[in-house]
Amino acid sequence: MEEINISSAVEAILFSNGDSVEKSRIAQALEISEELVEETVNKLIDDYNSADRGITILKLDDSYQMTARKEYAPQIRTVMDLRRNAPLSQAALEVLAVVAYNQPVTKAFVEQVRGVDCSGVIGSLTTKGLLEEKGRLELPGRPLLYGTTEHFLRCFNISSLDELPPLPEDEEKDDSEDGSAENESEKDAQISVFDD
Repeated sequence: MEEINISSAVEAILFSNGDSVEKSRIAQALEISEELVEETVNKLIDDYNSADRGITILKLDDSYQMTARKEYAPQIRTVMDLRRNAPLSQAALEVLAVVAYNQPVTKAFVEQVRGVDCSGVIGSLTTKGLLEEKGRLELPGRPLLYGTTEHFLRCFNISSLDELPPLPEDEEKDDSEDGSAENESEKDAQISVFDD
């Protein structure tokens, strides 16, 4: 395929799918390398940005999704008659933080960190598509494991979990000379961040 055709094909795939599409699936469909897919998508993003277009492409881990620019959200909501999403509660944000930084985790782990029952909050975040079940732990009772979703990445405007800001303990660990003591108390320090 010529480069212009590859670019058009990638654009067509992302536009028609609506949801995110894995880089490997695009590469397989077009019979090109994943590196060429990434290069093509980056060029498309630059084109959209330089032309001040109303759409852009988001990178979500190893997937891409075509979407409207966030600055046009009020107009889109008006046309589509969408109600504004209610902001997340403090409890929901705390649960998301615990899961995002430690995933996959069990409900019991989140409750241990927060010190309160989190069943309702985890259920609500799962319904909103911010958390999802990631399997079961191989222990008696086989408790569910939870992790964040692509929707979480979209909502927080990040491409991957690597873009999350470092925890304060990580910054202190870099400054300390004795890393071994920090490693032993790292889990305890993370728990104290969320205890109120």
